[in-house]
Amino acid sequence: MRSHVHRMQLPREIIVGSGSLDLIGSLCMDMGFTKRALIISGKRTFEVAGRRVKDILQSEGLKVDEHIISSSAPTIDDVESSENKIRLLKPQVVIGVGGGAKIDIAKVSSARQNIPFISIPTTASHDGIASPFASLKGLSKPYSVMAQSPIAVIADTKIIIESPYRFTASGCGDAIAKLTSTRDWKLAHERTNEYYAQYTASIALMSAHHIIENSHLIRPNSEEGLRVLLEALISCGIAMGIAGSSRPCSGSEHLFSHALDLIAPRPALHGEQCGIGTIMMAYLHGLDWNLVRNTLQRIGAPVTAEEIGIEPEYIVEALVKAPTIRPERYTILSEKPLTYERARELARETGVIS
Repeated sequence: MRSHVHRMQLPREIIVGSGSLDLIGSLCMDMGFTKRALIISGKRTFEVAGRRVKDILQSEGLKVDEHIISSSAPTIDDVESSENKIRLLKPQVVIGVGGGAKIDIAKVSSARQNIPFISIPTTASHDGIASPFASLKGLSKPYSVMAQSPIAVIADTKIIIESPYRFTASGCGDAIAKLTSTRDWKLAHERTNEYYAQYTASIALMSAHHIIENSHLIRPNSEEGLRVLLEALISCGIAMGIAGSSRPCSGSEHLFSHALDLIAPRPALHGEQCGIGTIMMAYLHGLDWNLVRNTLQRIGAPVTAEEIGIEPEYIVEALVKAPTIRPERYTILSEKPLTYERARELARETGVIS
């Protein structure tokens, strides 16, 4: 009888707080990264935080190179150029500094070259900062794929709080999405006997409740509110690491967002779309969708198609198309497939379109 081996990937160190970037040197020393590091960052994010990381590591005696991603919408080509740089320089560690896409490039390219990776987010816009999954344009699939968990995460609130508040509000949308993603996962277990881990689902669900219960703290320039969000997003990343799958954190609301990415001329931020998707999926699940909507509104996250600049027709089409994005993934949309007419009614009923 073959034993079923379940492998979990989790960060070894997570440091959150104002000025925590200054600990990158001692962190690398403790982990035995004493020779060479490669920083993968964007032009702006290198100036915001990457240069400081480089200076600190050089003062510790490391040889530090940087690879700057100049494209605004990073693709698989950026992953390949990063991989080439890793092959050429042979660093002991890759450090991703930036928003979601730059972290994902560092995550995928380091995983492919079997080099550990440290995550240093400059925004808190989605739950990829501590997760083993990455989502990039041009990968074989329009949704996230397995890469590797960061060996460490440094979330410096002093840096993240300076980023546009829209990113923080977007992160809240991605965290609150766990209300419906965990419900979809349980439904899949009941209907198709898919593997389901109640413990992991509880961690993800707790992240959503953490945002709801503390939404009054989340506002521009609130260090306390930002910490609430970072705790939620990091917990989501850990839930995915334990599950070995994005299942606890990505359900019908994410399929809706991925569908929008494919069909809308100018998609919004991932977390913004997931938040709006959660309002509608909560309705289908018979959950308190008004609570989701009111929480997002209180935080200052968008709750309508108009607020994210997407025409109603694309919202309706994305709802219909969503289950085809990952046909193997059973969700409420597999249970209650939507016609165009029913999708329009759902979007109207929940106030997403007028």
